[in-house]
Amino acid sequence: MQEKRIDAPLREDIRQLGGLLGSTLYEQDGEPLYNTVEEIRRLSKDARAGVPGAAEQLSSMLAGLDDAMIMPVVRAFSNFLNLANIAEQHHRIRRSRAWLRDPKSAPLRGSLEEAFERLAEAVEPQELYETVCRLEIELVLTAHPTEVTRRSLLQKYNRIAELLDQQDRLDSTPEEIEEVHQALQREIIAAWHTDEIRRRRPSPVDEARWGLAVIEQTLWNVMPRYMRRLDKILKRKTGHHLPLDVAPIRFGSWMGGDRDGNPRVTARVTREVCLLNRWMAVELYERELNPIISELSLQCVDEDLRKLVPGRWEPYRVLLKRLRARLRITRSWIEARLEGRHPPDGEILLEASDLKATLLACYHSLQRCGAGVVADGRLLDLIRRVTAFGLTLMRVDIRQEASRHTDALDAITRELGLGSYAEWTEDQREAFLIRELGNRRPLIPREFEPDDEVREVLDTFQMIAELGPDSLGAYVISMASQPSDILAVELLQQEAGIRHYLRVVPLFETLDDLTGAEACIEHLMQIPWYRNRIQGYQEVMIGYSDSGKDAGHLTAAWTLYKTQERLVAVARRQGIKLTLFHGRGGSIGRGGGPTHAAILSQPPGSVAGCLRATEQGEVIQAKFGLPGIALRNLEVYTTAVLETTLQAAQPLQQPWRDIMDRLAQLATETYRGVVRENPDFIEYFRHATPEHEISMLTIGSRPARRSPTQGVNSLRAIPWVFAWTQTRLLLPAWLGIGESLQRALDSGDAALLKSMYRDWPFFRAFLDMVEMVLAKGDPAVAAWYDNRLVPSELQPLGERMRGQFDKTLRAVLEITGHEQPLDDFPVTQRSVIVRNPYVDPLNLLQVELLYRVRHGKEENLRKALMVCINGIAAGMRNTG
Repeated sequence: MQEKRIDAPLREDIRQLGGLLGSTLYEQDGEPLYNTVEEIRRLSKDARAGVPGAAEQLSSMLAGLDDAMIMPVVRAFSNFLNLANIAEQHHRIRRSRAWLRDPKSAPLRGSLEEAFERLAEAVEPQELYETVCRLEIELVLTAHPTEVTRRSLLQKYNRIAELLDQQDRLDSTPEEIEEVHQALQREIIAAWHTDEIRRRRPSPVDEARWGLAVIEQTLWNVMPRYMRRLDKILKRKTGHHLPLDVAPIRFGSWMGGDRDGNPRVTARVTREVCLLNRWMAVELYERELNPIISELSLQCVDEDLRKLVPGRWEPYRVLLKRLRARLRITRSWIEARLEGRHPPDGEILLEASDLKATLLACYHSLQRCGAGVVADGRLLDLIRRVTAFGLTLMRVDIRQEASRHTDALDAITRELGLGSYAEWTEDQREAFLIRELGNRRPLIPREFEPDDEVREVLDTFQMIAELGPDSLGAYVISMASQPSDILAVELLQQEAGIRHYLRVVPLFETLDDLTGAEACIEHLMQIPWYRNRIQGYQEVMIGYSDSGKDAGHLTAAWTLYKTQERLVAVARRQGIKLTLFHGRGGSIGRGGGPTHAAILSQPPGSVAGCLRATEQGEVIQAKFGLPGIALRNLEVYTTAVLETTLQAAQPLQQPWRDIMDRLAQLATETYRGVVRENPDFIEYFRHATPEHEISMLTIGSRPARRSPTQGVNSLRAIPWVFAWTQTRLLLPAWLGIGESLQRALDSGDAALLKSMYRDWPFFRAFLDMVEMVLAKGDPAVAAWYDNRLVPSELQPLGERMRGQFDKTLRAVLEITGHEQPLDDFPVTQRSVIVRNPYVDPLNLLQVELLYRVRHGKEENLRKALMVCINGIAAGMRNTG
């Protein structure tokens, strides 16, 4: 009953938005469409409720729609699901701040207030303060999977969320409420008449501009709010303010820098994106500076500031106008470089410290003169922004596959007559690399003329040398496996004359590479040149996507856990500081899921105040698209890392390790037995899912496959997950888990598994995520695809997999003790139940569209199919 009361406003918002959409359909497209949509909705709800004959009537009605009616019906249900998403996001904001209105209500788990209340009782105030000041959290925005919703629509959806917020105000008059209602109607009509599909595939620069829009429209204003709130509670609980040079959270980016398998990301593109980041930073700083200049007409100054502007009237304005002039010169310099012109001379701001020095001089002067209240307003917010965003907003990582560096060095050694680097053993490669790293003479001949791919690799390193340190973050090597992979990048940096070396970060992705990560890093630590280079600091990235595609979700999760344990042990033995960079995706099978639980479930010592993590495509919009949700997510990252850092390490029980090893072995055998060893699997996959059609979506700049072959190995992890999400089978997230859990249950390990779920955060978070996937999944929906699209001789494979889904659900529920999936998460449970009657028609329509498109009606219905794919993604809240 309490949960229903909490959710009553959400249900009212969905009812209102659904009603406005209905009236839009009636008024804009006529009564026939409205009546058709209403009848489909009624039948879908009846089918979910088990009304006899409703499912058959629904299927028959949708199969009988003519081509002209399919598109508006698909759009209607897709629009509703997007509106439901907006309402749910707004409700999350509503609940997160409910405690501010009612002192008796408890703050949400993971909020600053809730976490600091608990932590202040467990640790000394000074330890809590120092730990906060040492936090280093970097959220790295990536474009893959790209947000499927067009930016034009996202802006309308954000406006709808703002209007719902206005509507919640208790002091609104009837006239104001009516104005909000009319504004909502306008936005919904505008969305209805806006094309959902991009006309062209975005370029890497387009993706980078989208990332900048997230900073400009949300995070730029949320970060000062977050830091004010953190400062306030830190002062209350420890007696200290947050220092002006501390920003626990910063932002990085792969947009425009991730060239792994994406030929469209070139040295020219990365240079342009880095300059665009700088241009936007200068633009935003000038916007903030203008009202501060207007505000600081004060005459009171301390001696330090008076020396900077001796004898001047309104000294703060004089000083800040000088700074504004430098910003404008810097912007002109950036624009010239973007246009390929010679930049004009002038006092260009190249480092954040140049910008910050003037602001700090004003701040400290105001504090000393008794105008601290003024200093702690806009000026302090701007100083905090400089601390968090610097002069580039987010530093761009370079990512490239290890084999591309091997190819470059192979071309060089062949040119020099030294043989084939690619054919050398690991020992031979290391000996060569270490020798050359200690040699000051150039390695690459001046007359060297490599092929285009090698030239692009070398051009990338030249671009790094030109840009300097502030624009770029790390150099990430995907598919890293050997020490030579890391040393190769170090040598190429040296050859390019890079003065401020990028830190080199190996990315271990496949099962074998994760297992070998410990030996690789340990070996590197034995190389004196490398130990001297890293100066006691090593960053390692671990990949969730390819490991899951390689061996299944359970085995990947357990291998990632053990890999982190071993890397932490290496760091301790070698006396170095380790930062783990988590390449998490949006879906459960790619490491996605609730942030707080995911961080708290990491191995002891693996999050020692430092964390880097990717935030990908659609997840960026979901987490940071609205100010209230962005603020909540920044708090959750902070408190989770803080708690994990301060909590006492609990040794893992050996029986838990032993059973996890057994579970992982059986899960891998089951997973690979289906995905790799069954000769019918690939053919079944291509018929039963829209995998091929997804590649036609213009949602990202990167190709769907690493290579033109048709196997699962060549398919990128994102479309692999996306295809199964569309059919509601969600196979990558659970395949193999049910068999392994059931075997353990049958062997008498039920009590042990239940104790693991109760007492081990890792296992509990893992099973909770699997249960969430199973709640979203529906084998009956997947069967619609088989019955209509899959040849009869392949259909038994689908039947077996749906049986495995059911087995997995039964085993998970037995261990969690739940009667239904998500019993511990009633809000999410209700969200799934509410969405099903609206996603079901889209699935049925997608089956029909796939059938028609694959049988010769492609041109007429391709766009409707694309909209349908987007709509199901909205309903499932996931692409990949």
